[in-house]
Amino acid sequence: MGVDISVIWFAIIVFSTLMYIIMDGFDLGIGMLFYFERDPQARDVMVNSVAPVWDGNETWLVLGGAGLFGAFPLAYAVIVDALTIPLTAMLIGLIFRGVAFEFRFKATPSHRAFWDYAFAGGSLLATFSQGIVVGAMINGFEVANRRFAGGALDWLTPFNLFCGLGLMVAYTLLATTWLIMKSEGRLQTHMRTLTRHVLLALMAVIAVVSLWTPLGWQYVAERWFSLPNFFYFLPVPLLVLVFSAWIWRLTRNANSHALPFILTLGLIFLGFSGLGISLWPNIIPPAISLWDAAAPPSSQLFMLVGTLLIIPVILVYTAWSYYVFRGKVTDTEGYH
Repeated sequence: MGVDISVIWFAIIVFSTLMYIIMDGFDLGIGMLFYFERDPQARDVMVNSVAPVWDGNETWLVLGGAGLFGAFPLAYAVIVDALTIPLTAMLIGLIFRGVAFEFRFKATPSHRAFWDYAFAGGSLLATFSQGIVVGAMINGFEVANRRFAGGALDWLTPFNLFCGLGLMVAYTLLATTWLIMKSEGRLQTHMRTLTRHVLLALMAVIAVVSLWTPLGWQYVAERWFSLPNFFYFLPVPLLVLVFSAWIWRLTRNANSHALPFILTLGLIFLGFSGLGISLWPNIIPPAISLWDAAAPPSSQLFMLVGTLLIIPVILVYTAWSYYVFRGKVTDTEGYH
């Protein structure tokens, strides 16, 4: 049996997307937390905690997008055409977030508030747009003659908008648990309290999506509740409950620092795996598989050689940067 290069590329794109969600999620969440934290020194600590790593996190977004373009050009063409507006909004949000990140440290006190709002607004817009994209992937796309046959506003549905709000909650939980790990004193105490509120909101989001998805899409219901699939998928919701209860308990323990963030990463992984289980093997739901959308094997193989060389490099320098900048952060240490 030969190696299926399309499956390898699908795994690379899924891995890149998950890495982006995990690593850029908490710094987008920190931007949104600016709405909950008014103290200038606390805001400096929040930004300083991600300053050494935030731009490198977006490497995974570039890798995933480039991989989709090269390995599955049909999927890339359909998704970009169908989601032009939310994808453009996401890029605008990321630009505002990045520019504000650079300028707020150099701004005069009278201008600092403007860049704070730009940082928060850009983070919110980027996150909400990404959530819409996630919802649209579940909704599926109308395709005819290998091109998108729907309208420019097909993405504007209640379910997609709810997914946008849901991802905002998930990224905010990543940010609060990240700050439990990286901060001290009053800010850390505030984040412990806020984590419990955000965790309850995330559980509500997961419950709604878990009911809405199988009720709204027959193919998802068949995937989830047919036997023996049901027993294979049962550990996912059980682990979500276990991790959530564990996080709740740890937020009441002043000696817990890193574990709440690690468990939140586990929650994000479980949610992402649930999405993958629902869609596999379709890369353009509801009916176009990854093999139908794949580029010629020779093209995929050519790109794979370089990709398998560069991914270890990215992993090494990412791990090294997080190791170098480990530990607690103060308002006087960080980005300059």
